[in-house]
Amino acid sequence: MNLLTHFSRVMTDAVSHLNEPEFAEVLSVGIQEWVGADDSSLIRYRDTGVPIIEYTLPPRRGKTTLDRYVTGPFLLDPFYRAATIDGRFGVFQLKTLSPKGFKESEYYRTWYQDCGFQDECGLLIKLTDGLVNLAFGMTDGSRTFSKRQINLLQAVFPVVDALVRRHWHDAVPPAASQTGLRQRLQVALSAFGASVLTRREREVIELVLLGHSTRLIAEKLQISTETIKLHRKHAYAKLDISSQAELFYLFVDAIACHTGTHEEDPLLSYHSQQP
Repeated sequence: MNLLTHFSRVMTDAVSHLNEPEFAEVLSVGIQEWVGADDSSLIRYRDTGVPIIEYTLPPRRGKTTLDRYVTGPFLLDPFYRAATIDGRFGVFQLKTLSPKGFKESEYYRTWYQDCGFQDECGLLIKLTDGLVNLAFGMTDGSRTFSKRQINLLQAVFPVVDALVRRHWHDAVPPAASQTGLRQRLQVALSAFGASVLTRREREVIELVLLGHSTRLIAEKLQISTETIKLHRKHAYAKLDISSQAELFYLFVDAIACHTGTHEEDPLLSYHSQQP
């Protein structure tokens, strides 16, 4: 079967499942097989509420990893940030979005390595209520997406974009209790550590969480790498941690416990719940 015929069948199947629960799986698996990827998932980020995992290939991503992802770590996701912070939509490969040093970050180790990913390519689609990331992964050996595969996804993006927007055009809004939750979590990321850290220490810690290397942080903040290391050392001491791994899990736990106002350090809620 040639590529055009195969893609036509994928789209026909997806159209036949519009407004049905199976749509996300049919579309994800169909394009995954068509483009030659090993893994696929479709995550919907509403303007309010936590992300919704509309589809994921069950053997690839464990339930525990996904449950943890939607409680806060998604705030560090390069694809999520490209769309929500930078307003970028279209087809993107992980390496074009992630900062230098990202593969040494705890987020990368926890999310990508736990899922067995070698590479990821996401189709970022803007909805009237939020966005969708239709993501494809490579998990077999050292495979990465080829230029040809990226070109194929870019060529069909307008069709996929229109189909996804049509399916979620009349999506049911989240419950009132979820209103503003995602925005609150986003602000909480910036407020993380505010109760104990200086402004500069907070800036360094946020960039560390996002996967920036020491050199890149120094360039962004226009200070020396030695000063960055000193700020990080002081911040770790104040947070009573000693590694990037401990920083990541402290952030995840604090975000999950956050019940305060938008500007309040989520660590306050976290510490108040500790025995």
